[in-house]
Amino acid sequence: MTLSKCFKAYDIRAIYPNPLNEEGAWKVGYAAASFLLAEAVKGGVTGAEARTIAVGHDMRKSSPTLRDALVRGLCDGGADVARVGLVDTPFTYFAVNHLACAGAIMVTASHNPAQYNGFKISKHHAKPVGQETGLGIIKLATEALDEKSAPKHHGKVRDVDLWDAYAAHLLKFVDPALVAGEKRLKIVVDASNGMAGTMLPKVFASVRGLEIHQLNFDNASGEFLHEPNPLVEANLRQLQETVRASGAQAGFCFDGDADRCAAVDERGVTVGCDILLAWMVQDLLRTKHGASVVYDLRSSRSVPEIIRECGGVPVESRVGHVFMKAKLAESHSVIGGELSGHFYFEDMFGADSGARAFAAVVTALAHAAIPFSQLLAPCVRYTQSGEINFEIEDKLGALARLKSTYPHAQTHELDGLSIDAGEWWANIRMSNTEPLLRLNLEARDKATVDRMVATLEPILGHRVEH
Repeated sequence: MTLSKCFKAYDIRAIYPNPLNEEGAWKVGYAAASFLLAEAVKGGVTGAEARTIAVGHDMRKSSPTLRDALVRGLCDGGADVARVGLVDTPFTYFAVNHLACAGAIMVTASHNPAQYNGFKISKHHAKPVGQETGLGIIKLATEALDEKSAPKHHGKVRDVDLWDAYAAHLLKFVDPALVAGEKRLKIVVDASNGMAGTMLPKVFASVRGLEIHQLNFDNASGEFLHEPNPLVEANLRQLQETVRASGAQAGFCFDGDADRCAAVDERGVTVGCDILLAWMVQDLLRTKHGASVVYDLRSSRSVPEIIRECGGVPVESRVGHVFMKAKLAESHSVIGGELSGHFYFEDMFGADSGARAFAAVVTALAHAAIPFSQLLAPCVRYTQSGEINFEIEDKLGALARLKSTYPHAQTHELDGLSIDAGEWWANIRMSNTEPLLRLNLEARDKATVDRMVATLEPILGHRVEH
């Protein structure tokens, strides 16, 4: 398996050391230097840092050596490098904007198991680099590269500590009464043995009103007690049990690189990320009436309803951070959210940030007079199936059959097939990498949801149980 197989839709990711290793990291750095510097020129980036790429890394065992090879490749490719250290992925989005540099690369495999690693690349202003926005170009460039024969440009490397600046920026979004200890909040946080274990103490330790019960904050080993993916219900079990046992007002779980944040209420019940977005926008739209909000097209219908009711403009987006960030910028939205737990903020340079979402939720909870579950209840208006996977080889054929089966339903094809049949509505998306269709269906009651999932199953294929 070659390096080219490590390139995914939104990042570079694979098992270390085969197929992803230091040789590949050098190639990625060399090719990315050329691409990012050229994009910075097109974007009008000027000044002392116009040829600088910020590089951060996570806590995985392979990250330091991959980072070193990546940095060597960047320097050989003509870029200067600002190493920002052991950080969460949103830190690199902050760094590229704070330093006004040409781009950033984070060494991480996000929520994947410990044997994986990879690279998340962003352009100037933290603009995402996906398959259609640069990864394809970088991939092609790596295929012809050889470290021994490639011309070397000898860029400069320096270490930069931006933690104080990062913390100061994030703390602007925490209510002063909570920071001063005038308001109190007891919560549980599961850092998943990932970068939230570094970020939370460095950023939020000064918030005197936050009593944080820490779970899995130790990330020194690069191993995980549970998979660092908060979307999998089994990974939330320890958090849920601790919230219930401790009497905490809420719980939070971060993924491996801390760009995603999921929540549970005071009962230990998981909060859907679309429902969390619908609740968060109510506070935001009180002060920014008429602002736009981007939502993942798989979200509950209650999300656009609540955005409109609060005087906002709902903007539907395809799934994936490349599309969400582009839609946020295009619509000048104040916030966006995906079912995956990525939340995007205008005041975080249009990027996703688990820390910023955490700040928004704890601030709102600190001022609440009723429990978290009761605050969320008005946002839960319908019954959802959750995402169900169906295995089928002819994915396009299945979508065509589904569309013809309901000729009078309203449909659109922004991302897969979205269908509204009146009493139920759904989105069915194709997996990019597997023979799978992913169904999210919603209706006013559970009986309708169960009936329609059973009705659609023969069309969509064999249901994959997890």
